[in-house]
Amino acid sequence: MNSKDEIDKGAVDKPLLMSYWESFIPLPPIGKDNPIRTNGKLIKMEFIAQEVFYLEDQSEIRLTAAEMAVLWSQYINDTSVICVNTHFLEKATDPEVRSIIEFTLSVAKSNIEFLQDFFKKEEFPIQFGFTEKDVLPEAPKLFSDTFVLMYSRQMSILAMAASSAALGLATREDVVDFHKKVLQAAVKLQDLTRSLMLKQGTYIRPPFIPTPDKVDFVEKQQFLNTFFAKKRALTVVEITHLFLNVQTNAIGKALITGFGQIAKSEEVKQFLKRGKQIAQKHMEIFSGYLLKEDLPAPMSWDAAVMDSTSSIFSDKLMMFLTSAMIAAGVGNYGMGMAASPRKDLGFQYASLIPEIALYAEDGANIMIKNGWMEEPPQADDKDQLMDS
Repeated sequence: MNSKDEIDKGAVDKPLLMSYWESFIPLPPIGKDNPIRTNGKLIKMEFIAQEVFYLEDQSEIRLTAAEMAVLWSQYINDTSVICVNTHFLEKATDPEVRSIIEFTLSVAKSNIEFLQDFFKKEEFPIQFGFTEKDVLPEAPKLFSDTFVLMYSRQMSILAMAASSAALGLATREDVVDFHKKVLQAAVKLQDLTRSLMLKQGTYIRPPFIPTPDKVDFVEKQQFLNTFFAKKRALTVVEITHLFLNVQTNAIGKALITGFGQIAKSEEVKQFLKRGKQIAQKHMEIFSGYLLKEDLPAPMSWDAAVMDSTSSIFSDKLMMFLTSAMIAAGVGNYGMGMAASPRKDLGFQYASLIPEIALYAEDGANIMIKNGWMEEPPQADDKDQLMDS
């Protein structure tokens, strides 16, 4: 295969592909009209430092551990989203809230359809996740439409964070493209929920402070403060994290209060009751910092929980959703601690993280005990393989 005609047709054998300056065969220009084929498959060709590099078809590249992790998590999360929003849609009465729930369901179902097809092609085992057995859509309403809207907004924030991280970790183009779509959908959900909450007057803005009239630099170490010295005023970054953590605890408290009312297992009920107490305690701590500065703290969502005690969601699903909220809380506290130069604030975050970490562990033990926790893919244990 040495003729120029054969090469122009794109029938290039991989073994004959050489560096440009080593080749005696003029290489054709690269473009859409001149595909390069290897064993019948289209591949890309790029010039880098005057050398020709041939990139394999993306579908032939194995998934990395990071790509497995983000896709595995996305699938389980989307199955839970479908279950929860199926009930929300069945009971919501506000037409505008219903349209947002329908959008959320449409995105989650589309993701599941893509991932199931993707996993089959990759010969990757498809998780059980959650099914129609984990929800009774026709059961009595548990949360108000206003809370559903706020909860959807909070889920969009978590989805934006997760998909952004996935984009930073993924390598394969098909995986990257998928998570771009997930991120775009999460941003749209955030926009939809924010706009409707502003329209309805239920959106809670972070506190306002006066606009600074000049740029200042820290001149004294007192900015960091000792535990016993007079505390300086909170910075806007510290205010933001305090506000966020009050708000997420308020949403979490309302969510697990409702779950506690409908849980079947007494063990799960007691776990959720303990979570409600922890959330209330943390809300009071973080709100206290804001109130001392004469800044408003986010409101509680307790009134958004109805008096229903009928079974709606399975204990398995409620434990999963609670664990997800706990994990998000640990991450928020970590970011708050890193962004708070004031020593008393940093120490406060550090003292609360072990409490919710222990609570998370107790939740995981309940899920393991009942066979509710699916195991993520793991690396091979080489020592165990050698001993077998």
